[in-house]
Amino acid sequence: MTHRHEGEPLEVRGGAAPRLRASWQRSARYGVPGDEVKPVFTGSVDTGSLLYECGHEVLQGLQATLANEPISLMLTDSDGLVLSRLCGDTGITRSLDRVHLAPGFSYAESNAGTNGLGLALADRAPSLVRADEHYCTSLRGYTCAAVPVLDPLTGALAGSVNLTTWSEQSPDLLLALAQTAAGHTSALMLSRASGRRPRTGPRGEVFRLYTERLDPPYLSACWEHPLLEAMEAMRRGRTVAVVGEPGAGKTALAAIARRELRPRERVLNARPPAPDDVETWLTVWAPELGKDSTCVIVSGVDALPAWAANELAPRFGALRHDAAPAPFVFTAADANAVPESLVPLVDTVVEVPPLRLRPDDILPLAHHFARRTRRRDVTFTPAAARALTAYDWPENVKQLRRVVGEAAGRSEVVDAQHLSAEVFTSVGHRLSRLQALERDEIVRCLAQPGATVVRAAAELGMGRATIYRKMAQYGIKSRRLRS
Repeated sequence: MTHRHEGEPLEVRGGAAPRLRASWQRSARYGVPGDEVKPVFTGSVDTGSLLYECGHEVLQGLQATLANEPISLMLTDSDGLVLSRLCGDTGITRSLDRVHLAPGFSYAESNAGTNGLGLALADRAPSLVRADEHYCTSLRGYTCAAVPVLDPLTGALAGSVNLTTWSEQSPDLLLALAQTAAGHTSALMLSRASGRRPRTGPRGEVFRLYTERLDPPYLSACWEHPLLEAMEAMRRGRTVAVVGEPGAGKTALAAIARRELRPRERVLNARPPAPDDVETWLTVWAPELGKDSTCVIVSGVDALPAWAANELAPRFGALRHDAAPAPFVFTAADANAVPESLVPLVDTVVEVPPLRLRPDDILPLAHHFARRTRRRDVTFTPAAARALTAYDWPENVKQLRRVVGEAAGRSEVVDAQHLSAEVFTSVGHRLSRLQALERDEIVRCLAQPGATVVRAAAELGMGRATIYRKMAQYGIKSRRLRS
């Protein structure tokens, strides 16, 4: 702690709040002043995002039920930038203005020290910071409850909902209200998204990567180059972080590189857990670190709560070797997203290109995934092949594996009609669920053998002009559907 503070809060001194203690330590390292908040001002906020649209609507509804309460309701982005603030109490509004807790200001932990929304974003977990638990003395007149909002489709951190009141007010329901508002915001974001299936939440699985599951086909130089780069770095004893978009194959690349270097090595993959499961997750696999002929791939370190990354850093640091491959590999969406405490451990960053930049890999991977589904070779018709290679695969290899697996499960000769409707569209905006159903029905009719636009229009009860208009609206390309 810094000498500027008279002492840690009682809860921190007593050892009952490790997350708070870790946050205070980070605040000191950031050099945050102990007496006043000096947050960064951007001057503008993004009011056109889906998060803002849905979160602001939810908070407006909640404010209507709290009209006579001295509670300020705020929405922030993933960097702690305050996007919206609603409050009917002029006293607390003026007070929050004096400490710059207002739209356009960033209240990230690195700017404002330990506070509710900063801690919620750092640890990706619901957080309640009372009175003198705040790092800055100017914030100790408040109690803040904040809950992270996750993108329901990608699982990425979208922002947070923050409720702030006077410190002498009862905080018993504050966190519950914030959790409800964050849940409603995420649900509303899903309902207004494109109709795609929501991403399953993190479960923190730890499993072994068996050799027979790491036997990919021959792929293009766009894949081979980062693979060779990772192998060379590992061979030289460098610690590698593999980065790229979700589903691009980061863990697979890391595991294949390790297998090529050490065929008999046991490779474990630890996926990021839900925030409440971090301690259990660590006890499952952390004891395996440092065991002979064992490598742990920690996937999605950018999704780890800050305190968990801090806990792991010294364990990994003690295992670095100059003469042999380090017994661990990280993956993350972006090099800049690697937690601060783990950054000094990374020697080499290897980027895996998204599938849309590797068109030559689509059909080899499709045949590979289909073979794994049916346990024998599967044929793709020209129409199916055209559709697969023309699609941009926003969810990358993970999406290709799912689409091909479902199609191969239906037939060992995969035609356009066996492919998911999502493959035949290129719409650039979000679809409602009703629009997604309409799109899927049009694609189903057009994918039938011998189908024409006229026949599809008749089956759907639409005029030919209407179906052409709908095809343009949803980006449906009929040429991809014909054999």
